[in-house]
Amino acid sequence: MSSRSPSPSGTSQFLPSAVRSRRARGSFCPKDHQQHLELAANYPKINVAYTRIVTISTDNILETNEFRDSVGAQWTFLSDAGRHVQKDLDIKEYTDPHHDPMIPHTLVLRPGLVIYRVYNGYWFWGRPSFEDLRRDLREVTREVRPDWDLAAPGLREAWAAGDHALHYPYQERKTTDRSA
Repeated sequence: MSSRSPSPSGTSQFLPSAVRSRRARGSFCPKDHQQHLELAANYPKINVAYTRIVTISTDNILETNEFRDSVGAQWTFLSDAGRHVQKDLDIKEYTDPHHDPMIPHTLVLRPGLVIYRVYNGYWFWGRPSFEDLRRDLREVTREVRPDWDLAAPGLREAWAAGDHALHYPYQERKTTDRSA
């Protein structure tokens, strides 16, 4: 399986602590519907944690938009009606030739779109609960944020000296000198 995934947005102002990518069977699947309802209910927590979600399905764009609206999702849904992701990752669900969906997977990604964990959701209990995701995202964030523990040696001193490079999101933004 590839270690890269489509970005949930074209560009971003900051690197999210983690990205959760979801390959879905589609709007016809009651398991996908239930999982997305749980994610939508917890989206305010996901959003304030500098975490992004993207759902990719083999539905056409109209079905994809209707599915997103039906679960009240506020994150990006991508339509892969051409099944490029399904083919590239070799995740065709061969047991359903009528819908020709992807085997549903949930990927928890580190910054840089590096895979941290993969959940195979062919069976509903193989899909992560929100609590599973919270634990995974806590570990990823702990690994990538030097300011996870504000009592860590040197952090307070660096802050007091005006060095905010280790404190997210307070790092000084690099600006370009346009006068040169």
